[in-house]
Amino acid sequence: MLFVLPLAFGSGAAALIFEVVWFQQLELVMGSTAASLAILLTTFMGGMCLGSLLLPRFAPAEAHPMRVYALIEFGIGVFGILVLRLIPMVSGIAALRGVVAAACVLPPTLLMGATLPALARQAAAVKRRVSWIGFFYCANLVGAVLGCLLAGFHLMRQYGVAAATYAAAAINLLMAATAVVFAGKSVRADHVKELPATSGPGAIYAAIALSGLCALGAEAIWTRLLALLFGASVYAFSIILAVFLIGLGTGSGAGSFLCRIVTQPRRALGWCQLLAAYAIAWTAYNLGAALPNWPINPLLPPNIWLHFEIDFARAVWALLPATLLWGASFPLALAAASNGQDTGRLTSGIYAANTLGAIIGALSTSLFLISWVGSQHAQQVLIVLSVIAGLLLLLPDKPRWPALMAAVASVLFLVSVPPVARLLIAYGRYAATWVGKGEIVYAAEGRNSSVAVSRFANGVLTFHVAGKIQASNVPRDMRLQRMLGHLTTLPNAHPRSILVIGCGAGITAGAVSIDPRVERETIVEIEALVPTAAEDYFSEANFGVLRDPKVRLLIDDGRHYLMTAKERFDGITIDPLDPWVKGAANLYTQEFLEALKQHLNPGGIVTMYVQLFQTDLEAVKSSVATFLEVFPNGTIWGNPYQGKGHDMILLGQVEPLRIDLDEMEERIGYRGGNRRVASSLAEVGINSPVDLFRTYAGQKSDLAEWLSAAAINHDSNLRMQYLAGLGLDLDDAASIYAGILAYRRFPADLFVSTEGRVNSLKQAMHRQP
Repeated sequence: MLFVLPLAFGSGAAALIFEVVWFQQLELVMGSTAASLAILLTTFMGGMCLGSLLLPRFAPAEAHPMRVYALIEFGIGVFGILVLRLIPMVSGIAALRGVVAAACVLPPTLLMGATLPALARQAAAVKRRVSWIGFFYCANLVGAVLGCLLAGFHLMRQYGVAAATYAAAAINLLMAATAVVFAGKSVRADHVKELPATSGPGAIYAAIALSGLCALGAEAIWTRLLALLFGASVYAFSIILAVFLIGLGTGSGAGSFLCRIVTQPRRALGWCQLLAAYAIAWTAYNLGAALPNWPINPLLPPNIWLHFEIDFARAVWALLPATLLWGASFPLALAAASNGQDTGRLTSGIYAANTLGAIIGALSTSLFLISWVGSQHAQQVLIVLSVIAGLLLLLPDKPRWPALMAAVASVLFLVSVPPVARLLIAYGRYAATWVGKGEIVYAAEGRNSSVAVSRFANGVLTFHVAGKIQASNVPRDMRLQRMLGHLTTLPNAHPRSILVIGCGAGITAGAVSIDPRVERETIVEIEALVPTAAEDYFSEANFGVLRDPKVRLLIDDGRHYLMTAKERFDGITIDPLDPWVKGAANLYTQEFLEALKQHLNPGGIVTMYVQLFQTDLEAVKSSVATFLEVFPNGTIWGNPYQGKGHDMILLGQVEPLRIDLDEMEERIGYRGGNRRVASSLAEVGINSPVDLFRTYAGQKSDLAEWLSAAAINHDSNLRMQYLAGLGLDLDDAASIYAGILAYRRFPADLFVSTEGRVNSLKQAMHRQP
């Protein structure tokens, strides 16, 4: 039986590489909302559940399991390569793209679900066969850990989705070839029957389904909380998933050994569920109250890899108890339900029940529970369900009092589950460094993200999304946000219709709205709580934009909206999350920027925020190079802080940009008329067109040498998020911006004036960057 373990290991590794690749590809097509991710998860896990159920019905028990397994692995590899080619084509489908995209991954996931039941039949001829099936499951999960880390930290970062897909397919084909070799050498002995289970299987299947429900429901909650604590980079998600799989795999191995010594596996399974209730409370307390207050400053580790080690240790501390118990539940359920039937059918039923419960758990928590009742109460629900699962198995047997006492004691653990720390919602990975520095006046968990607002004694308000300050009313942030809006409309000859992707505090959208030439403004925001908080706390700074009758608010993923919308705009402005946040790079790819260009009316303008802090030089170069590849006439505008770089704006237009400084004087309103734009700029220290346009920092012709080795950010690699994820603890903004300015030349063909403003601008740019 030992020869089966490497096969199970390889299957798990390939499956997780495919999962990482497909989720990244499908997010680009369907968006990064909780609903779209739920569809992806349902398809992936639903396919595996269905594949597990179908295997015993389509592959007769007499068929050699190694040959069946070889065919399955070959099919996964072939379909995996086909999916790589098919998913990008879905982007061109206007209707039902989610259904079509999900259907693309269904065939290989069906086959993935069939691998474990197929391998289980190889154990039919040996004693302690259930124990061996548990070891196969353990090996599969250990392989999944390798696949998760390999995809997240190396293949996707260095090579992109194509190379990762081919690597996974190669593993599948290798496993298929190895199985064919073993099929010719292995000999199947007579079937060995085991003692029948001591009770009906219904309670066992219900308990293992509830175990799966609690495990995936908890994973959805805990991944979200740990993403706040670690920073929601692709590396953080890989670490969280790897630790979860390590716990499941280790627990499965321990449970498989336990199956060899326990005489009542059903009772052992029941106690696993009761103990899991306590373990959920342990994790809930650590993630909600303890870990956010550990005195860890993300800026102290000398390099990001050491910080990854700290994150890994914290994840193990919080997640391991519960995941060990859930992992042990699978082999114990197999042992409890075993009564001498076909091992493939036995494994199929238990695996399908566990997976079906997992689907329900993941969907219910991510789509409903978190946004309805919050993480605290959602975890309390999971504790109750774990207790119910344990009692289903333990109450039929005597003595009942230990189980009843344990269930009653779980009430104490229910009340120990804390609400999520408001400090964590607001400041995420920097929570411990912000203790006592301000009052968090608003904090809430939404379906797609968590939102908070902080107020300080000096009157400063900060707006937080996903554990990160995304906007504020401090001068440097107000300046950036107002510039982003006004640069979208002022150089624009006819800014009648403007699209704003990302509402945030609404300050950029407000700057757009007060231009009297704007007739329609569409704001697309992924999280419904964001505009609510913006209206309640930033209405003065954003000019009450969300109450403006010409403004339309849509709750949707910005990329998904643009890819499916038919409307064209005179201007589009984008203010994404930090580039290291998983999914943010979707808005910086060449393919998305090409879509932006296609949605522009003639003379239209695109503006995009680019962060220079908490990222690295290569990530900034990637974003600039990708933008200028699509908009070769594009320009860069800086927002320095204390004379040094902080962040900047990219401005793109299909036609060469011409800025008449005299006309800008009229549009801003300095010569009479509507002075709201003038007041808006004056509030951030911009008192003339010269003040605004002296922030010019360069264009493509200036930066050819600086961008010579920059990586273009494509849908197929999302290179930017992997680059930025390695620099999220850096603050090299000053040196990055200085490096850009070193190549800046005054653009004689960009500015015109009949009243001498060009010379004034040239002097102003010379005096101050």
